[in-house]
Amino acid sequence: MGWDKLKVILQDIKFQHSIFALPFALMSAFLAAQGIPPLNKLLWILVAMVSARSSAMAFNRMVDFKYDRLNPRTQAWALPAGQINLWQYGLFLALNLGLFFFACYSLNSLAFYLAPVAIAIIFFYSFTKRLTYLNHLFLGLALGIAPVGAWIAIREELSIEALLLSGAVLFWVAGFDILYACQDVIFDRQQGLYSCPARFGIAEALVFARRLHTGMIILLLLLVIVSPLKYLYLTGVLLVAIMLGYEHSLVKPHDLSRLNTAFFTLNGAVSLVLMVFTIMELL
Repeated sequence: MGWDKLKVILQDIKFQHSIFALPFALMSAFLAAQGIPPLNKLLWILVAMVSARSSAMAFNRMVDFKYDRLNPRTQAWALPAGQINLWQYGLFLALNLGLFFFACYSLNSLAFYLAPVAIAIIFFYSFTKRLTYLNHLFLGLALGIAPVGAWIAIREELSIEALLLSGAVLFWVAGFDILYACQDVIFDRQQGLYSCPARFGIAEALVFARRLHTGMIILLLLLVIVSPLKYLYLTGVLLVAIMLGYEHSLVKPHDLSRLNTAFFTLNGAVSLVLMVFTIMELL
């Protein structure tokens, strides 16, 4: 597979969106280390995060190929458009899986032993849209294991701090995935696929998304009780709450024209802002 094909795949899986969950993993690593983690650990956490997400996205594109060919929104993606074939995507998937397992092996024994569990969780999400309208929560779980994985990478154990961060990521991702799913309501209903907007309508789905994001803020506030995080961190949480409120103000039941701004721009900022303020607090 040449560089041109690799570039097509990286663009297709929106490689730059690795930024969504990665800052939460780094937050967890700094919190576990109570300061700056060992640089070699940070490197392997970065490799594990990026390769896991790349594997999951490649798997999702392959599993959903049949539907992506039919959906007007996704027909221009690389696989449906014929820019990449399934064999090339499969090779990309295998390489990233190998890289992920090697990164986990390089971190510690517990990370390596739990690596298959992590892969099973993130791969299973691709099938949940065929099974339940709560598939958004499964996507949240897939990204939400990142802080737990980072904590294990540093301390080789689990903790309440990592679980609270993971829960916050779960609610955050599930909430913005509901927003994103609003644009596929008609298609999902036609194809018998599940989502909150398709099941309950856009207006009710937006209410559910707001509740999930409220839950995220509550879990982030609870983290103060069990960790050394204080005022700088709380400033970051306040800014996140403001950004999420603005995000929801952009998306209306009968006006999804600003959905991309809400989904891509603001959610990328949410994780980065919280990471910066958390690390500032710890340092």
